[in-house]
Amino acid sequence: MSKQWYMLTIVGEDRRGIVARVTDALFNGGCNLGEASMMRLGGSFTIMLMVELERSGSELQKLLQPVARSLNLHIHVDSIEGRLHRHREPDVSITVYGADRAGIVARVTGVLAEAGLHILELESDVGGSSENPIYVMHIEGHAGEGIEALRSAMELIECDGIEVNLQPVDTMVG
Repeated sequence: MSKQWYMLTIVGEDRRGIVARVTDALFNGGCNLGEASMMRLGGSFTIMLMVELERSGSELQKLLQPVARSLNLHIHVDSIEGRLHRHREPDVSITVYGADRAGIVARVTGVLAEAGLHILELESDVGGSSENPIYVMHIEGHAGEGIEALRSAMELIECDGIEVNLQPVDTMVG
C-alpha cells in the first residue's frame, strides 16, 4: 500500500498530556504529521491533524485506540488529499466584538463572504458576564475582491452594533 493522507479528528475532555500521548503514538506507529489545529473549546480539547502513513484509516484508528480508551477520546478518520504547501495565505485579519446573540456568526460571515472573503481560520470566544455576554471572533482570510470591498461590507455589520476591526496582513514568502 502506498502512503495515504488522513484527517484525524480527536475530541475529549481537556486535560494535560493529550497532545503528547497522541503524537507519541503516531510517531511510534510510523506516521508523518502534516498541518494541525489543536485547541481548547469550553471544557473540551480538540485536535484536527493531517496524518500520512502506509496503512488504512481503520488501522490508524486501531493504532490510537489505547490512548483514546485511556483518555476517553473520540476519534474520527477521513481519507484526504495532502495538498501541503498549496494553500492560500491570509491577507486580512478581522476582529469582531458584539453582544452575544443568536445569528451573530451567520450574519458576520455571510456579509463578509458576499464581499469576497475566503475564511481560512476563525476562532471565537464568549467574554463579558452571563448578564452582558460579548461574542469575540478573530478571522484570518483572503480578500478575493480586495480589502476595500470588505471595508464597505463591514459598514453593514457595524449598523447592527457590532464592532469590526480589519487589518491587512503582509505575508512575506521566500
